[in-house]
Amino acid sequence: MMLTGCSTATEPTPDASGVTPAAAIPAAGASAGTGGEPSEATATLPGLPTAAQARTALNGLTVAAQESMSGYSRDKFPHWAEHGKHCDTRELVLRRDGTAVTQDDECRAAAGRWVSVYDGATFTDASKVDIDHMVPLANAWRSGANSWDQQKRKEFANDLTHPQLLAVSAASNRAKGDQSPDEWQPPSQAYWCTYARAWTSVKSTYQLTVTEAEKATLVKMLGTCAA
Repeated sequence: MMLTGCSTATEPTPDASGVTPAAAIPAAGASAGTGGEPSEATATLPGLPTAAQARTALNGLTVAAQESMSGYSRDKFPHWAEHGKHCDTRELVLRRDGTAVTQDDECRAAAGRWVSVYDGATFTDASKVDIDHMVPLANAWRSGANSWDQQKRKEFANDLTHPQLLAVSAASNRAKGDQSPDEWQPPSQAYWCTYARAWTSVKSTYQLTVTEAEKATLVKMLGTCAA
């Protein structure tokens, strides 16, 4: 998915399983370059492009009608991948996106604070937080992932080096479901710029298609970015 973000930091290298080692994942606030003003809402997303980069990437995406859901199953996108010593992708995202996160011997988030960038909800109980796939698995399936092998789908579902995973409120994640930006946008309009940049980045990196309505909405959302 190889649209690179605006950060100059070297990206972690996935291991043979297609996932990134736990030690390579930065803690929350480790990076902030976003093409706009740094903020808690954008500092945790890796590989986030600038608005200009996202517009260029969006213009390069193939526009096509969504394909069938025939044959789809979440089991065809194995998650959450293990990262050694009991850690899995979910726990690494919780650590990255939270503040003052502590983990127990099983790598589970025992304490911390999480702010859902979609709706502004705040949590101190990790069990109340969902890990959202920026481009949902079912949407990816309809946009070209139906032709991938299972290893590539595993990499997509556990991608920690691009803006594909983030910790949000369960309510907002479930309201989003598998909908594209023309069908659902974050309730917090202040996040639309970041959301559109991240969505476009993921689609470009994995060479997934967009519909005409999806592209038009992404153009509108990118229009909310500061010049």
